[in-house]
Amino acid sequence: MDKDTVYPYLSECAAETARLARGVGAGALTGPTPCTGWDVAALVNHLVLYTSHGLEHRALRKQLPEELTGRDFTADGDWAQGYAEQLDRALSAWSDPAVWAGEVDLGFTGMPAGEIASLITKELAVHGWDLARATGQEHRISDAAGAFVLAVVDAHAEVYRQYDGFAAPVAAPPSATAFERALAAAGRDPRWSAHVTA
Repeated sequence: MDKDTVYPYLSECAAETARLARGVGAGALTGPTPCTGWDVAALVNHLVLYTSHGLEHRALRKQLPEELTGRDFTADGDWAQGYAEQLDRALSAWSDPAVWAGEVDLGFTGMPAGEIASLITKELAVHGWDLARATGQEHRISDAAGAFVLAVVDAHAEVYRQYDGFAAPVAAPPSATAFERALAAAGRDPRWSAHVTA
């Protein structure tokens, strides 16, 4: 996975998730999400930590400090703006072609930098959809980005399931888009809403 392939989708999914974050009202933070056991606040904290701070730290080849891993980002009333700004810093770090060379040390193993970026693109897209559905918003990414996310999910779904990152796959209807098939493969019912939990 090289920069020319991944970075446009990484940027697109980051912009969409930042937009969705701005649409989350304070009263929505205790609501349910498609992620079993997570309310909106838990989902937001996961997104902010791993898709903005984590994204930048991976580019810099640094581990996330405890000061970040233990923080409740939603305690800041302006967390959505802070998230958008941190995403911009992370994307700026990944705009350097040198960052895409070599591997990123994950602490327990190494992974090619481009693969890390593709996985975080998937996190942004899938959890962005989770956030949209949980808060009554429309999630919008291009068909090409949806197809990219599907390829990433298909390549990594079984590993995610081994670590409870994905639930069991859900059957997708024949008319499903590539992104809806990605959601289904990631254990999400594309029809899920905060009001009707299928």
